[in-house]
Amino acid sequence: MLYDKPIYRLMADRAILVELGDEISPSINDRVRELFISLDKQEIAGVTDLIPSYRSLLLIYDPLQISSAELENQVNNAHQHMDAAHIPSPKTVEIPVVYGDDKGPDLEWVAAYHKISPQEVIRIHSQHTYQVYMIGFTSGFPYLGEVPEALSTPRRATPRTHVPKGSVAIAQRQTGIYPVQTPGGWHIIGWTPVTLFDPQAEPPSLLEMGDRVRFHAITVKEMENWQP
Repeated sequence: MLYDKPIYRLMADRAILVELGDEISPSINDRVRELFISLDKQEIAGVTDLIPSYRSLLLIYDPLQISSAELENQVNNAHQHMDAAHIPSPKTVEIPVVYGDDKGPDLEWVAAYHKISPQEVIRIHSQHTYQVYMIGFTSGFPYLGEVPEALSTPRRATPRTHVPKGSVAIAQRQTGIYPVQTPGGWHIIGWTPVTLFDPQAEPPSLLEMGDRVRFHAITVKEMENWQP
């Protein structure tokens, strides 16, 4: 449910969590994005960071420059006067994926769990357009949703200590791409040659909150010849 007005929760002595709803939903996430962009444009004195997520926005602030009450007033004003017409349209990004074999070691397991073929897993995963709900966990990691119910898969019982950069994975009704090598507990069904995070680029993350992502299957040979 989308709240009529924000709910505020103090997080220690220099952060406020602004909740806009109580569930994972594209409409709630769109409102979080709109509030995030609106506040970011204002550059409120004393606010040092804005961290958006599925249904909330975390504001990090300097209490010596602005009080929590003053900050809540600023957020309330922004929330009441948000104009979606002035919010930039999200971009759609096509992500090529090599599914299965050594690039997607969990594809067969996922297929067996759902009692379908690996080809059907690929078809379901790649026919949907996903919304970037948030960037988190590690730099540039996109939380994408929602995976169709037919492919909803629990996390691995035992996380891997090393998940290769570029791995495309699913967990429950989320899918994502590992931008760097890291531990992870999602099921790896494929791999992409696309670079998701480059600290020298501007912006460093290829994907941003609100963007749309579509996956499409490629062969190993196409992967070897792929050019960004």
